[in-house]
Amino acid sequence: MTDAAEDVRPKAPVPGALADIKVLELGSMLAGPFVGSMLADFGADVIKVEKPGKPDALREWPPHKDGQPLWWKTTSRGKRLVTLDISKPEGREVAMQLIARSDIVIENFKPGTLERWGFDPAVLRESMPRTVWVRVSGFGQSGPYRERGGYATVAEGFSGLASFTGFPDRGPMVSAFPLGDYLAGLFGAYGAMVALHNRSHTGLGQVVDVSLYEPLLRIIESVVVRYDQTGAGKPRIGNQMEEDVPRNIYATADGGHIAISCGSQRIFDNLADAMGRPELKTDARFTSMAQRVVHRDAIDGIVADWMRLQPTDVAVDILESHQVVAGVIHDISQVLTHPHVVAREAVATLFDETLGAMRMPAPVPRLSDTPGQIRWTGRDSGFHNDEVFGEMLGLNAAERQSLVKAGII
Repeated sequence: MTDAAEDVRPKAPVPGALADIKVLELGSMLAGPFVGSMLADFGADVIKVEKPGKPDALREWPPHKDGQPLWWKTTSRGKRLVTLDISKPEGREVAMQLIARSDIVIENFKPGTLERWGFDPAVLRESMPRTVWVRVSGFGQSGPYRERGGYATVAEGFSGLASFTGFPDRGPMVSAFPLGDYLAGLFGAYGAMVALHNRSHTGLGQVVDVSLYEPLLRIIESVVVRYDQTGAGKPRIGNQMEEDVPRNIYATADGGHIAISCGSQRIFDNLADAMGRPELKTDARFTSMAQRVVHRDAIDGIVADWMRLQPTDVAVDILESHQVVAGVIHDISQVLTHPHVVAREAVATLFDETLGAMRMPAPVPRLSDTPGQIRWTGRDSGFHNDEVFGEMLGLNAAERQSLVKAGII
């Protein structure tokens, strides 16, 4: 549980590194909105659009507390929230005003949707040449699969990542959370920064086309070049790693688990000493990584047998004292209270107007001079309508009310 709410009431925000950047977020759920979250954490003015009467589906996703969507609270943090039906002509006119004021527009609809609504980036480039468009979709804006829907689970399978994830006797496995969405969000934010840097030289924006599967394909680069050059795939071997032996998660005597990775001969020799088995260092089966890969079951069994006899804290102390790369598998309660996590301020505590004190991951990465800051948690649908449509666009009360009656905002 978090501390008392009065200890975390909001302070005046500090201008972030992206304070001069204006962003319009038209997407929903995770991938597109995570692009916006990354930018908002570093000060960008992100305006998120939801359809009137049909808010972002992420609000419906569990968990909830007192009817409040907790996932939403962190994904939409630091964003100004408005309602606007951009699929209708009246809404299109308002959206055009917002686009004209934006450096970056984020969307993750199915390819072709924006074009159908009259927001074709190629056409708008003539009147708004400086706009950077971040377009996130399942399979990208081109290719025979462009119109297929895509979610993170499908992306992990399509990219090849799931084919070597899991245990050999249980079939492929995917992440227990939407890895593909978040990774696409990171690549989208990175792409937006690259495009903005280029604009500073050319004066022109461009389209940043991000699929859900391509970031995953990018990070399994070693698997790609291996197959290209040798014709070999990567086997599915559970928590082990084919190229790094021993590398596994080992059960301890008191019900804990410790991860070990011996990426070099030096670390393996240190592990042998830590286990009180110095003879393993000269065992022909284990004197090189190539040999340990061949004899992985033998050395993995030796390490597992030793670990099962050690209490978790004792094993960690022994391994650390021998400079073995190892760490305890923590559950989330242990992560949030760990001294290192606390010292690094990796989890931020802030004030939510409905729930009070609330913890969520702090902005990443860390900038020495202009660090990220969470300015507020995700708000109710349309919370900033008057502020954006009235103060920013200059629509008076009667004009805004007319749009409300028409179901546009």
